[in-house]
Amino acid sequence: MHEVLYQISVLVIPVLLAITLHEAAHGWVASKLGDDTALRLGRVTFNPLRHIDPFGTIVLPAMLLLASNGQAMFGFAKPVPVDFRRLHHPRRDMVLVAGAGPGINLAMALIAAVFIRFMPVDPSALELWWYANLFNAVGMNILLAVFNMLPLPPLDGGRVAVGILPDPAARALARVEPYGFFIILAVVFVLPWLGRTLDFNFPVMQWLVVEPADWLSRVIFALVGVS
Repeated sequence: MHEVLYQISVLVIPVLLAITLHEAAHGWVASKLGDDTALRLGRVTFNPLRHIDPFGTIVLPAMLLLASNGQAMFGFAKPVPVDFRRLHHPRRDMVLVAGAGPGINLAMALIAAVFIRFMPVDPSALELWWYANLFNAVGMNILLAVFNMLPLPPLDGGRVAVGILPDPAARALARVEPYGFFIILAVVFVLPWLGRTLDFNFPVMQWLVVEPADWLSRVIFALVGVS
């Protein structure tokens, strides 16, 4: 239990910052491109309470952390409302608004990696705790960015794909959005459970998210000189 509580303590700050700035970035970019819906609703803010979904941000991650002994977590925040019809150039600007969330996550991962680069060689216990926060900030922000860029609406990558694909393909992909959340749940939870039940390893999330995120983490650490 002590280890679980420690893992939670070094995940809370990185997770809250990652989801807060991710959602705020969507609203801020939308406000600059013609739609102030999120701004008027108070969602362009660094206050994490404005973005927290009680189940997706608190209950679900806590359940997964406890069930996995502090080794796994998945969650989500309240989506920022964007009226794409109010954007100056709806199709182009939809891509920019959707890409803003993953973009700020990658920027935060890079900043955290820079701070790690200048950590003391012989850190104190408190500095080790901050190191764990920074290290988790790199990992969580990259995971959030990569996961959200999967080309499936309502994820950011799905909206980017809808904005850049030819019209027939874009319309077909957009029609998937009402079912996108259930597809995500099936990929994250149902397929692994089914694989364990049938004794068949089918690590879809490992292939699509974890391995690309691990590669991107190594790239970022290499860029700032952390070996």
